[in-house]
Amino acid sequence: MKHPSVVVAFAVACLGIAAFSSMDAVVKHLALAIGTYNTLLWRSFAGVGVSGIPWLWSRPSRPSRVAMRLHVERGVVSAVMAMLFFWGLARTPIAQAVALTFIAPLIAQGLAAVLLGERMKRGALIGSALGFGGVGVILWGQASAAMGPEALLGAVAVLLSALCYAYNIILMRKQAQVADPYEVAFFQSVIVGLCLALAMPWFAELPSAGHVPLILLAAVLATISLALLGWAYARAEASYLAPVEFTAFIWASLWGFVFFEEHVGVPTLLGAGLIVAGCLIAARAPDLERDVIP
Repeated sequence: MKHPSVVVAFAVACLGIAAFSSMDAVVKHLALAIGTYNTLLWRSFAGVGVSGIPWLWSRPSRPSRVAMRLHVERGVVSAVMAMLFFWGLARTPIAQAVALTFIAPLIAQGLAAVLLGERMKRGALIGSALGFGGVGVILWGQASAAMGPEALLGAVAVLLSALCYAYNIILMRKQAQVADPYEVAFFQSVIVGLCLALAMPWFAELPSAGHVPLILLAAVLATISLALLGWAYARAEASYLAPVEFTAFIWASLWGFVFFEEHVGVPTLLGAGLIVAGCLIAARAPDLERDVIP
């Protein structure tokens, strides 16, 4: 049996990842120009305004104590995750950085079983296995490329960020069950901005006027992504939606080539094919009783 609402949630999550991956390209450009910290700081401040408009327009009620605790927890985790990821992204190709983050959904599926009591489904497991196999092919193809010390440190930072993101996926699922997408997007920007603002006296610099449009674009893309993912995670389990993270590689490869002249080789294309196949299998949503692994 098919479950249309769950399939729609999967598709919406894919759109959310597409928006997030597009933001990665914008942030990488800004990070190379004005530094990682200032890029994330001003993007978060802009995100407060961008996400606050639809949230206030909806005439929201006061967030519950449970929701606020999750907003703060996820915001702090996201701040650490973002600093690690975008610092690493500035030193490694976009496609490679995104490929390294694919350990996150695999870890998240295990965490979903432990922390949320979700039961693993065969479709999600097979999809993740194929996606992980695709990542392996990609990394094998890139192993022959010479990596300097900066690229190696960048890769380590991205891997640490992926560990944070695995837990972030679980928080996303919990958060989506107690708050609407507009509230999630608004408080994410507020908490991340406050965390980054602690270092303003030492590191903050005003960006030039020429960088403002891209900062606003990054904030808009981040808000759209958070809203779409919040909507999707409110309607489907984290273990089911986790494989959509693999679609980020397709966008990373495209934007890396278009904007940074980062070429994609045959192993990368083969790996991307496995990733797509894995996501399609995970999105089939077969009968839950037959699909569940005890």
